[in-house]
Amino acid sequence: MTQATENGSLNRDRLRASLSEFYGRTLKTSADLSEKACCTTSTLSRFRDVLELIPTAVKDKHYGCGCPLPEDDLTGLTVLDLGSGAGVDAFIASYLVGPEGFVHGVDMTDEQLAVARENAPVVAKRFGYARPNAAFHKGFIETADNIPDNSVDLVISDCVVNLSPAKEEVFRTVWRVLKPGGELYYSDIFSDRRVPETIRNDPRMVAECLGGADYEHDGFDRMKDAGFLDPRVVSRRVLQTEAMGEPITFSSLTVRAQKFETPLDRRCEDYGQVAIYKGNLPGSPARFIYDDHHAFESGRPTPVCRNTARMLSDTRLAKYFDVTKPVRHFGLFACAPASAAPGEVKPAGACC
Repeated sequence: MTQATENGSLNRDRLRASLSEFYGRTLKTSADLSEKACCTTSTLSRFRDVLELIPTAVKDKHYGCGCPLPEDDLTGLTVLDLGSGAGVDAFIASYLVGPEGFVHGVDMTDEQLAVARENAPVVAKRFGYARPNAAFHKGFIETADNIPDNSVDLVISDCVVNLSPAKEEVFRTVWRVLKPGGELYYSDIFSDRRVPETIRNDPRMVAECLGGADYEHDGFDRMKDAGFLDPRVVSRRVLQTEAMGEPITFSSLTVRAQKFETPLDRRCEDYGQVAIYKGNLPGSPARFIYDDHHAFESGRPTPVCRNTARMLSDTRLAKYFDVTKPVRHFGLFACAPASAAPGEVKPAGACC
């Protein structure tokens, strides 16, 4: 059997059917994965206390490559989880937004949806909520038809975009559903080169999130084409440096990008602005980490490019920062992440 990819040999319906079969009936738990790319423990370790309240039937079907949940206060937000599966990330998000917030999950696999829906009342009760604040919709991440325009504060996704045969549609949908100032925050697998056909057309490699992985620069270009002009890498972890005999590096990246009605600068431009972290995020009084090259110490004035200034002042993060207004243009801003370690791919965001 061959698999469809974006260049694919088969249409997207057959790819979806194959993936639904794999995640709905073939794959029982993460122990059944052979490549181990989608079995990170980052979410499990960070939210250990919350996970104790989530049923084992849900946790056993958690497949992911990162932790797609921002580290700030999410209370009261409306969240969309694309490719929500059995619901682990969605349920954790429902805990973080509290009873006044709401989480929508979208997935195409009936078996996964059944687990999430069955356990939604159980999870709500264990969280102490009067009613569930999470709903799970059958649908495709390329369209998310149940979600209205401009209705979501935060879109999350964990190792699912790589499975899509039309990734550009996914990002256009994310842009559609987000409110102005809303954020896409997701984890996925990227490669240091375009995936060769031997891997791209192998059914197991596609199902296990390597065959459909984007070349990192292609992936960031897709986000920019959808309107997210300056996506930022939050974290990266090399998964493997070889697959099926091919010397190709696959890395797990967590990425964040916001929706602005007035477009961001295409490059990091210096307008003489400074950001000061107030130290008022519970649990992080000393510093606030925004991405892989912005760690703000409490009370310390930190020069920022105009894009970063807007990310901190025109979004939900504004309550944590004092940001000065633009003075005048001073040219390009020296905004760069630390050099990538051997075997890693340098970030492809605009700020590099």
